[in-house]
Amino acid sequence: MPLHVFEPRYRRLLADCLAADRRFGLVYKPDAMAEDALPAGHVGCRALIEEHAPLADGRANILVRGDDRFALVAYAASDAPYHVGLVEELEDEPEPALAVAMVADDLRALFSRVVRTLRQGEPGARPAVRAPLPDDDTDLAFAIATLLDLDLPTRQRLLASRSSLARLRLLHERLARAVEQLEVRAAVVGRAGPADAAEPLP
Repeated sequence: MPLHVFEPRYRRLLADCLAADRRFGLVYKPDAMAEDALPAGHVGCRALIEEHAPLADGRANILVRGDDRFALVAYAASDAPYHVGLVEELEDEPEPALAVAMVADDLRALFSRVVRTLRQGEPGARPAVRAPLPDDDTDLAFAIATLLDLDLPTRQRLLASRSSLARLRLLHERLARAVEQLEVRAAVVGRAGPADAAEPLP
């Protein structure tokens, strides 16, 4: 995820992270909720700063990669201008490996079908969909979710889920609903030809 750092408190956060282990916590805050009102148990993700491009006026562009998940325990007292929290790692609940593998295989096949359809119907589809998927079934849903246009509450639901099966099934359900529409669109665009394909579909 690319981030543009411009607020003074986040400039300080960035400086502190670069001087330490280059990690900080990212959390989703609903619009109607105050920053310091997130409840205990709210799930976030550690972000690792992989690239840092400082600008002349003190702002910076950074590229971060999602790392382990955590659950907020409580806000911590701190003199820092940004929020500091006590957190604990979030682990998945044990589930039958065979059941997870079967749903993961189905999701991989469905995702391949979506990618194939996008390539046929929309040659300019973003290259990210061509990235290889992880071999680890428990990471598969997270990897696919980064490539889909999901609303923030759904992304938070996936992040907070401690069930690989639930995450895989949720994405399978979303993709299964979308793929038929994509295939119809690709077929229509294919029949229309290059000249008509540029026209928006109703």
